[in-house]
Amino acid sequence: MTIHPKLKPAERMASLPPYFFHGLNQKIVRLRAAGVDVIRMDMGSPDLPPAPFIVEALKRSADDPTHHGYMPFGGTPSYREAWAHFYGRRFGVEIDPQTELVGLLGSKEGVFNMAMAYVNPGDVALVPDPGYAPYTTGALMAGGEVWLMPLRAENNFLPDLRAIPPDVLRRAKLMWLNYPNNPTGAIAPPEFFAEAIALARAHGFLIAHDAPYTEITFDGYTAPSILQLPGAKEVCVEFHSMSKAYNMGGWRVGVAVGNADAIRALHTFKSNVDAGSFQPVLDASALALTADQSWLIERNEQYRARRDIVADALRSAGMRCETPRAAIYVWAQLPGGEADDREWADRLLESVGVSMTPGTVFGSQGKGFVRVSLGTPTERVAEAMERVKRFRVRLRS
Repeated sequence: MTIHPKLKPAERMASLPPYFFHGLNQKIVRLRAAGVDVIRMDMGSPDLPPAPFIVEALKRSADDPTHHGYMPFGGTPSYREAWAHFYGRRFGVEIDPQTELVGLLGSKEGVFNMAMAYVNPGDVALVPDPGYAPYTTGALMAGGEVWLMPLRAENNFLPDLRAIPPDVLRRAKLMWLNYPNNPTGAIAPPEFFAEAIALARAHGFLIAHDAPYTEITFDGYTAPSILQLPGAKEVCVEFHSMSKAYNMGGWRVGVAVGNADAIRALHTFKSNVDAGSFQPVLDASALALTADQSWLIERNEQYRARRDIVADALRSAGMRCETPRAAIYVWAQLPGGEADDREWADRLLESVGVSMTPGTVFGSQGKGFVRVSLGTPTERVAEAMERVKRFRVRLRS
């Protein structure tokens, strides 16, 4: 059947690649229907629930018949104040909850919408490679251009800021950073943030720091906020989320904080395209941010145990990887002789029922790597890693 030209999608849709996890989900459904026991180590979704007191707060608020109407754009006053309290307690950063903060429907939409609110056609967005796809797709949908900043092991998966060409810096409008990092698990020292801030101030672009993993750290490491650095608010916004920090991925609630002008632009854009979050979600989130945080210690210990199981097993299977000090991923190089990460991950899934994310899903610099998520029950992680070792032995034979 011939489709009328007017019924075709907008040309900008051509810049959106097919969503990798949609295709992966279909394949896993097929395998499970055939009786394969698939262990998912691919999606960055916490398997553990929030603390019981957070869920109870949600229930109490939902029982109030007045809590089911539309909410204010950008969050209720108590939700905004809770995030300001969090930033003061956790990072020693003072945030004005009225002018330097806006609530989000999960940080993913805020990441995408920041480009829509800030990037003009022809502007350049500086994007890490490998990196989270919305950094790129948001800029492209806004009509901008993307200049990829390679993240390489020899530079501790930090972009080489001095390698950005002067003509690119002149046109740069937005730089994306993300530490602790997805997918590599890398961390950034304050000195790196200071260098990025100095560059942004010199060339007049905005730094958007995506920081949803600051509360998942190991081995005594404490992750900073970029807003702790002098002068950061002049050129920075930071995105945070309840999803990873408090095991609330499905609740879809987050925040952007920092430069007041950028926050105002994001708020204005969002008020035209979405609405406020459900009040019981906001009430429970406010309590999570301000109440006892000690339950996160045990939560992180579970992630640490999984991390060690994964890292040890991958090395036994001939795969090089660092032991990350933060986030919920292990970034591993394929064993010797293997180069095609998508083909290798597909063989792993089909052969032993373990699903990992190919590195090239996150960009060309991910070639030859896979990302292994720690968001799976510990006993299943251990079983998955035994299968990986058997798979490696099978390949050698």
